[in-house]
Amino acid sequence: MEKRYNELINLISKANYEYYVLDNPSVDDQTWDNWMAELIEIENKHPNLKRIDSPSQKIGGEIIDEFEKVTHEIPLMSLSNVFNEEEIRSFDKRIRKEFKNPKYVCELKIDGLSVSLTYEKGILKTAATRGNGFIGENITHNVKTIKSIPLKLNKEIDLEVRGEVFMPLDSFNKLNEEREKNGESLFQNPRNAAAGSVRQLDSNIAKSRNLSGFFYHAPNIDLESHYETILYLKSLGLVTNPYIKITDNINEVINFVKEWQDKRHTLPYEIDGVVIKVDSISMQKELGSTARSPKWAIAYKFPAEEAETVLNDIFFTVGRTGIITPNASFNPVKLMGSTIRKATLHNESFIREKDLKIGDSIIIRKAGDVIPEVVRSLKEKRTGKEKEFIMIEECPICSFKLKETNSKIDLYCPNIQCAGVKIESLIHFASKVAMDIEGLGERIIEEFYNLKLLKEINDIYDLKNHKQKLILLDGFGEKSISKLLDNIEKSKENSLENLLVGLGIKGIGEKTAKTLAKKYNNIDNLIEVSINEEINLPDIGEILSNNLKEYFSDENNIKLINTLKEKGLNTKYIGDTINLNEEFENKRFVITGSFENFSRSDIQKFIENSGGTYSSSVSKNTDVVIVGTDPGLKYDKAIELNITIWDEDKIEEMINNEDKSS
Repeated sequence: MEKRYNELINLISKANYEYYVLDNPSVDDQTWDNWMAELIEIENKHPNLKRIDSPSQKIGGEIIDEFEKVTHEIPLMSLSNVFNEEEIRSFDKRIRKEFKNPKYVCELKIDGLSVSLTYEKGILKTAATRGNGFIGENITHNVKTIKSIPLKLNKEIDLEVRGEVFMPLDSFNKLNEEREKNGESLFQNPRNAAAGSVRQLDSNIAKSRNLSGFFYHAPNIDLESHYETILYLKSLGLVTNPYIKITDNINEVINFVKEWQDKRHTLPYEIDGVVIKVDSISMQKELGSTARSPKWAIAYKFPAEEAETVLNDIFFTVGRTGIITPNASFNPVKLMGSTIRKATLHNESFIREKDLKIGDSIIIRKAGDVIPEVVRSLKEKRTGKEKEFIMIEECPICSFKLKETNSKIDLYCPNIQCAGVKIESLIHFASKVAMDIEGLGERIIEEFYNLKLLKEINDIYDLKNHKQKLILLDGFGEKSISKLLDNIEKSKENSLENLLVGLGIKGIGEKTAKTLAKKYNNIDNLIEVSINEEINLPDIGEILSNNLKEYFSDENNIKLINTLKEKGLNTKYIGDTINLNEEFENKRFVITGSFENFSRSDIQKFIENSGGTYSSSVSKNTDVVIVGTDPGLKYDKAIELNITIWDEDKIEEMINNEDKSS
């Protein structure tokens, strides 16, 4: 039995190597499945035989309590970014000042999550995130579930190897389809999805996401060139990207960049640029690095992609405050791997400034590689058949006469019973920035509204009375409805600021709501002050004060609040008034860069809960700048003004200490 068990491990490992590394499988899926089933059966019957490098370890199932910290003996540095041909040539000139004839290796810049793997005697021991470059998180339990990453190398060596974990586009699209079906928020892009997947406590979730990985660097291998290192990693059984090129001059580098800028969407995964590295390891060592990045490598970032299409129509939507928004509907175009059919046109002034006509040829791009926007019209292509844009005068949903806002920029529907306004209000109330009711997304709210199960915000908390009816709806079931109803009940415990945002009071966002909640402690105090006194708080001026007074003077709004109270919603501030920290209290903080272990909103929330103030810009009044990777100009200005700098390590330590004390 032991002989057959070891034989199966060798057969499956060889098949995995052929499939993932060589891209040349010698066995079909059915054979592989049969081997795996036989292997698992042996392990179940003879657990004493089970090896740490068994392919069955990729099945998932391990659940951890929290992520351990892993110190990187050699820091994982960030690459300096360049954005045009001139900057690539400047990099080459700088290298040639030191060396006459450098060779460069060009690699596709995978849009994923940087990881470091440690193997001991060929067995995967630890997998860690990049973190702040010095300390990362232990994600071994999740990385072990990734089929393309070997648990055992082809040689019994000690090795640290670095690379990217990413989510293939097929996996990303399937994941978002499933999340949309369940009414969950969608991932914006594959990188975010991959990062969220490897930071799950339950490895079953990571396994279900079908992640993959490419590897490109081994800091402790003593070889002559980077290109040789790539080939060596591949020989060990690690997957390397096949589209790698060694070049003799910078012109070849630029040709490679141009080639993949055009071909990037032919790939089954996303790339956001090309990495250019000096090939010689000895040259790399002599060139050295700055405090943040190596001098021997750069990352060329692709520009925002544009596409030409035809503006077929301009349609209108109604927001939660009644604001009317014109939107462009155009022939489908593919941008950044996704098909785009519409984009917001903001308001009438935007359309006039762009001189857009229905039937125009227009240029579309994705702002920040995420949000589609109309850049301009191609007036030179007009035929005379184009139609002038005419702004509507009545609400497209309820036909009420539209009114101008005080700013005179927008039109709004004054009908408080407008279905468009009600649906958007419900969507906003349940959104992450407000009551954060997971599972109650836009599609589900619209469906429930049309079925007359939701009309007003307070109806959300009566959905439990319709459980059996909900279970019978297409696309739902007892498990998903039970989870949704649990999330609705859980939202009743939210702090006052969540409710204030959810109510949709004009101009009251997360930051202002938190300020009000901390100051007045409960909604009754806030109502009384808003109606009878002048609110005197930072960042709350006359306009916001008037908005609050107007909202709380409306009997319908007070009736809604009282109804929500009756249904058990918390209307008190339950934040961290007892957790004021002298390192934060009365200090102004700025956050810049990206963070591996926290979102910027998490850090902002912690700052405010600890008595500090968050600001979006650096000035002489800034006390501390919290710096992640790729911080940009805010970091430079902080250095210039001699402002205190905190890295992710520092803020993480404070957050962890707060968690332990609370």
